[in-house]
Amino acid sequence: MEIRTTVKDFFSELLQRQQSLWFSMSIVVALGYSLLAWQQAFSSEYVVQDDARQHVFWMLRFVDAELFPDDLIADYFQSVAPLGYTNLYKLAAALGIDPLLFNKLLPLGLAAIATGFLFAICLEIFPVPAAGFLSALIFNLSVWTKEDLVSATPRAFIYPFLLAFCYYLLKRKLVATLAAIALLGLFYPQGIFIICGVLLLRLFRWQLGKISLSRSRQDYWFCLTGLGIAFIVLLPFALTTSEYGPVISAADAKILPEFLPGGRAEFFLNNPGEFWLLASRSSIFASRLLLLLSVVDVVIICLLLYYRSQLPMLRQIKQKIVLLPQLLLASLGVFCLAHLTLYKLHLPSRYTQHSLRIILALVMGIALTIFYDGVVCRYGQRQLANIRAETIIAFSSLILVAGIAIFPAIANEDFPKTIYRLGNAPTLYEFFAQTPKDSLIASLSLETNNIPTFSQRSVLTNREAGIPYHTGYYRQYRQRTIELIEASYSPDLKDIKDLISNYGIDFYFLEDHFTTPQYLSEQNWLEQFPLAETIEVRLAQGIMPALTRLTQSCAVFQGEGYTVLSAECILAN
Repeated sequence: MEIRTTVKDFFSELLQRQQSLWFSMSIVVALGYSLLAWQQAFSSEYVVQDDARQHVFWMLRFVDAELFPDDLIADYFQSVAPLGYTNLYKLAAALGIDPLLFNKLLPLGLAAIATGFLFAICLEIFPVPAAGFLSALIFNLSVWTKEDLVSATPRAFIYPFLLAFCYYLLKRKLVATLAAIALLGLFYPQGIFIICGVLLLRLFRWQLGKISLSRSRQDYWFCLTGLGIAFIVLLPFALTTSEYGPVISAADAKILPEFLPGGRAEFFLNNPGEFWLLASRSSIFASRLLLLLSVVDVVIICLLLYYRSQLPMLRQIKQKIVLLPQLLLASLGVFCLAHLTLYKLHLPSRYTQHSLRIILALVMGIALTIFYDGVVCRYGQRQLANIRAETIIAFSSLILVAGIAIFPAIANEDFPKTIYRLGNAPTLYEFFAQTPKDSLIASLSLETNNIPTFSQRSVLTNREAGIPYHTGYYRQYRQRTIELIEASYSPDLKDIKDLISNYGIDFYFLEDHFTTPQYLSEQNWLEQFPLAETIEVRLAQGIMPALTRLTQSCAVFQGEGYTVLSAECILAN
């Protein structure tokens, strides 16, 4: 009952007459950027978001349970998928929505929900709807320069659920706050640690230069119940022993090429500045844009403090703004903990970059509104009183805001950043889609990244599946990849026959320039495995793989630069 009431209150507050225009404009921005992403998503039949090739392809099992039988890659990604995330896609499949289509549709809803809560949070902190719109605009600009939200993978859900938690915490709605915590834990468990940090920090107060404990019983009640829900949600993860574990240790990761510069999961960089500030997995900001926004926000805060006597709107900021530094401190604390316990809490950057996008957008939106009121409007009213200053200022503001919203799409062809991948071998996909559902396909080609998604058939290995964080899984993945490289370029046909027999391979496909020395370097993901350099030298010396002798006699498909060989035929030779 309380959740229904709080949701009703939420929308009733947003749709008040003086707020509805700004709120509507905020949602329009979110929907506008989402539609730009849809333009890419639906540009061709064979288009898929990059991360969906890991986290969504296996969900085709919800449509057809016979797909991907005994598939190491599909089983692994299914095992690490959070419960809420899995069941949402499962529900969509039960309603007749294909998981890959649902993956393309979801970002629009996630963006709209996150934007709505961000707008509402801004009004709780600073009750000026224009500031809510500016914050929403900046938030969307930041979010859509990164592929997190558009991926519709578990990390995309941190925005709506973390923002929902913050909003209901500010509104002091206990049941709704606990529901937001539970949902975040079910969809993106790592976000729970940030929430726990916020709840603990709210037990402390900074008064007269000293730290003291809160005297509000409500703070303690929210903290205890929130931590309790977090514990309940995370308990299954703590008690479940994965057959693909344990998580790799930092010591072991440092000796694997995959974690070194240029590796598939590049982490340990030689440049300390990049490692701590800009790197996508290890740093605080994980992007130059967030670093730039942080610098700008610090400058703006300094200006606000310096000119505070001339900025009357500063007085409208409520005490609730303390949530922002609490969120920042909690995120930085878990970031440090993630580095200390590498990789137990997965990637450290996941604990700061999402929070920073929220914090920086709110701070900048509020600050710009205050400056606009204190400087631009007041100056304009004095100097332009005889020519309807308000009309001129309003018109110029509209142009400025529209320019901010539209500029990224014009100036950057990669905006919004979606990383949608276009399949370039449709006849190859169609051929494999006609093979038996239990077919296993092997190749060193990067096109194996697309086969499970577009053909719905298992592959022995591919680049996208090379996630090295769980040793039980990655040991098997790495072993089969090394064996595939060795057998593919062996001059002895027995090696490829042994590979086929050991793994039950049904088809092997080659690219036409498979035997050129530069082929392996083009498939840069292979260079982190042994023998890659030796094979390049061998090819340069004219030592050809045994497979090349069968490209005519065992071919069952040829086209688009690919030749598919029958494993049964290879074994018979």
